[in-house]
Amino acid sequence: MRDFSRDMSALALNTATLGHNVEGAGAGWSPERTIDACAERDYGGIVFWRREIGSRAAGIAAHARAAGLTVAGLCRAPFLVGPLAPRGRQAVMDDFHASIDMAAELGAPVLTIVTGGVEPGTRGVAESLRLVADRVAEAAPYAAERDVRLALEPLNPVYGGNRSCLTTLRDALDICDALDAPNVGVAVDVYHVWWDTDLPRQLARAGERILGYHLCDWLADTSDVLLDRGMMGDGVADLKAIRSAVEAAGYQGLCEVEIFSAGNWWKRDPAEVLDTIVTRFRSVC
Repeated sequence: MRDFSRDMSALALNTATLGHNVEGAGAGWSPERTIDACAERDYGGIVFWRREIGSRAAGIAAHARAAGLTVAGLCRAPFLVGPLAPRGRQAVMDDFHASIDMAAELGAPVLTIVTGGVEPGTRGVAESLRLVADRVAEAAPYAAERDVRLALEPLNPVYGGNRSCLTTLRDALDICDALDAPNVGVAVDVYHVWWDTDLPRQLARAGERILGYHLCDWLADTSDVLLDRGMMGDGVADLKAIRSAVEAAGYQGLCEVEIFSAGNWWKRDPAEVLDTIVTRFRSVC
């Protein structure tokens, strides 16, 4: 395993950790201010959300490069299925292509896909997963033309109904196997996979298809399964064991801290949050 106590270059901030994924949340720092604060603390990279980029992707990307940060990814593609997805297949695909275009303009090599929940009018997840596979298969060649890789991110099963019919790394890899597209892989988020006893085997199976690794923690007494994630070390996930398995599979990329915390970390001074991340990254991750 890499020694994070001595080397910070693998640390990346997902700006959701400062509340930037939700309108009106957090301190409202601009992308440029966030970039500069990360660079001051020797972060290696940053991941943005579409809502904060708008039409300024090229300028924000230039600012990040000038500050010495890698733009590691973009969150996210639209929900592809389920009750929260755009209405109608064409609307889904148009938005999917728009998210790929934004990632390309930003210079983000990876676009994260959160699939969306169970398709209205169906039961269980089989039909929804089939639709997801079809829509990713259709978009993958376009993404490849733009040098963008697509990372399927399984979510914790608590989100199965409305946010993600894809709940295990096994199912994500099954889709990857079926599509056999070189630019389609998976994102591994501690919050969503820490509980899975089959995780080590599936990570070994994933190998070079791991396109992203996301850090946070699961609080034993979480008050909100969506917006009460823990800072690394405050919860019950075995962070070092998971990273050991991720790296044994071959992943040596950035480790992206992504903490949705409306009642705690989003209410704090962003400088305190960024400093705490550095301390925890060096000691518990």
